[in-house]
Amino acid sequence: MSAGNAEENLTKISAYISKLPALPVTVSKILEIANNPNTSPVDLNRVISLDPVLMARVMKLINSAYYGVTNQVTSLARAIIMLGINTVKNLALSTAVLGNLSKKEDFQALNMNGFWRHSLSVGVLSKLIARSRGIDPKILEEYFIAGLLHDIGKIPLNNTLTTEFVRAMSQADRDRRPLFQTEGEDIGFDHCRAGLIIGLEWKFGDEILETIKCHHSLESCAEDHADLVYTVALANCYVNLSGIGFSGSRYPEKIPQEVMGRLGISWDSLESMHGELILEIEKAKIFLKAGEK
Repeated sequence: MSAGNAEENLTKISAYISKLPALPVTVSKILEIANNPNTSPVDLNRVISLDPVLMARVMKLINSAYYGVTNQVTSLARAIIMLGINTVKNLALSTAVLGNLSKKEDFQALNMNGFWRHSLSVGVLSKLIARSRGIDPKILEEYFIAGLLHDIGKIPLNNTLTTEFVRAMSQADRDRRPLFQTEGEDIGFDHCRAGLIIGLEWKFGDEILETIKCHHSLESCAEDHADLVYTVALANCYVNLSGIGFSGSRYPEKIPQEVMGRLGISWDSLESMHGELILEIEKAKIFLKAGEK
């Protein structure tokens, strides 16, 4: 792959992403105020209430089996207090992103259902790993959302550079190598680079940007976000090897032992979560439905 071809492919990807619908103004405002340490539930309630469609989606998720709320929540203000500002922020972001990126015409080579099942599974397992390690419940949803969105760069590759992307998937299968490596050879860059362009365009938080950018290059991630990135990378490896959904990569890279050690997670402990993972994936499918227009 020549530098010229890589640059040309990058231009095509950037043009495609620039034409994607912008995230709703409400979601951008939610991200802005939720990142302000002085924000209160009242502030978030006021913004979400101005967008009836978003409010309905968020309430649908809050009352789903995924969150296991015993009694139906009918008040957004109560939901924000129960789940926390960070969780509600991530619900709003995920439904908006899924609404913009879940069109069948955007999936020329990858199977859409297989791709989103993979993505959901990585999000669910990331959250299960984080919970098993005693991570603060207030930020558990960040692990789910980072896992859910880690591979979004594959969508523009799949839709815009279909021939090259199929060739990269075939090469990865033949060579039994990770897909991101053959993407670099056939396209000139990988889905992490493409995903980062989307994340910057839509103003994702630093933790999600870092996960998208570094889940295949753990050595380069910022220390502040290492726990999240390592967790998503481990979940991604397990889900790929388990064949849950399909991300286009059947032969993921091995997770370094020092990463497993830092997280305090063994492969046996991951396998012990498998039954719960399958159950939680079924519950998490509500995210895909909530993102439908």
